[in-house]
Amino acid sequence: MSQRYLAVTTVLLLGCMTTTALAEVPPPDSPAAKLEAEKLDRLPPVAPHGKPPIDHSGRAEKGRASYYARGFAHRKMADGRRMNPNSDVVASKTLPLGTTAAVTNLQHGKTATVKVEDRGPFIDGRVVDLSPKVAGDLGIKKEGVAPVVVKPIAVPQPDGAVKLGAGAAEASPQQVQKATETTKALMDSRGTETASRR
Repeated sequence: MSQRYLAVTTVLLLGCMTTTALAEVPPPDSPAAKLEAEKLDRLPPVAPHGKPPIDHSGRAEKGRASYYARGFAHRKMADGRRMNPNSDVVASKTLPLGTTAAVTNLQHGKTATVKVEDRGPFIDGRVVDLSPKVAGDLGIKKEGVAPVVVKPIAVPQPDGAVKLGAGAAEASPQQVQKATETTKALMDSRGTETASRR
């Protein structure tokens, strides 16, 4: 009798802990998610160095952006797709694959919405590698490298949920909805990524 009681209690506790963990990420279309995004947007951007872990927090990042060389066109990316130079794709060391983010060139304020589908750049101080199309949209092609802020809008979580990031604070409801749908579609096509470095 006591073993059965212990087993039932353990199952109930685990169920409650799982429910609590899932409840921590409010649905992307909720006011609570928007408030969380606004809190994240007020935090100073982080500058990842070395080999940082995957960051599911949604916090903004600051550093330098470069762009893919011609030789990377049509090569397989970390998510299994081929790199299309005319797409809105970026590589990030820290943002989960499937993240939708806003990248802003700090030299003149141009912004582009992108999808994280690859890993890199592997040079300290750089936070994203841009597709040639995005580099052109942000006016980076001539210099090759520029200071940027990357604000995640929709971030996939290890449990399959989507969390709004700092970029959702300034985005319109339509932009947030589109980013969330894009992130969910990317997650469905490849599965979720764990927080640990592979």
